[in-house]
Amino acid sequence: MKTETSEQWTSVILPKVGWFDVDFKELWRYKDLILLFVRRDFVAIYKQTILGPLWFIIQPLLTTIMFTIVFGNIAKISTDGLPKMLFYLSGTVTWSYFASCLNSTSDTFIANAEIFGKVYFPRLAVPISIVISNLISYGLQFAFFLCFLTYYLILRSDIHPNLTILLTPVLLVIMAGLGLGLGIIISSLTTKYRDLRFLITFGVQLFMYATPVVYPVSVVPDKYKPFILANPMTPIIEIFRYAYLGNGAFSWSYLGLSAATTIVILFIGLMMFGRVEKTFMDTV
Repeated sequence: MKTETSEQWTSVILPKVGWFDVDFKELWRYKDLILLFVRRDFVAIYKQTILGPLWFIIQPLLTTIMFTIVFGNIAKISTDGLPKMLFYLSGTVTWSYFASCLNSTSDTFIANAEIFGKVYFPRLAVPISIVISNLISYGLQFAFFLCFLTYYLILRSDIHPNLTILLTPVLLVIMAGLGLGLGIIISSLTTKYRDLRFLITFGVQLFMYATPVVYPVSVVPDKYKPFILANPMTPIIEIFRYAYLGNGAFSWSYLGLSAATTIVILFIGLMMFGRVEKTFMDTV
């Protein structure tokens, strides 16, 4: 008969005590659970729909058509000589990944309160799985964008993809980190301030208009340009267009500023998330 002192434990769960107490090794040990969450997030959305994953393509296509009609034909906003459909599609596909990460992770604590209250696992696994599942959606939309790009490359000679496309993984990492950081900050705040849940969708929409999704930076008046360029998503959109369309504002300094801003926001988000997860079951 084993005594209490002779029992060997395979793992020990300890309380989080520091301001920044993220166990990345633990997250890696739970990678299978993260993959299960990714499958759940990706499959559940369109499980009982007729068109299924085709919605990943239909949504940016309809948005691009609407932007082309409203901003391109009615408002006649310049696209710097680029085909309107291609210009708006490039901005829409890129922005959608960031917006999806932000919107989905901002509801982490409230949407998963029942699971969090029943079993232990690293709570950060949920928002990380959301970022990964949105990356799959982005992959489908990006492939659709490449089909459009190929079509226009055959028809026109004023589109010039260049080696800057090698920065695509860097842009994705920055977008994922920024969406995750802002999302978990909002998720941490909504455990006490529920009003933020109603403001997030509206806020993301306003943030889009402060980002050159439907207009190029070149049309922004000089007095407002510093504010637009300070937006960490602005270099991402502009460099993406520069890389794949050959037209946009490429700047290492602004890309570095965007990366630095993302690191700061992600650090703050992880710190807040770690502190809130200790007591959120008392307020959710």
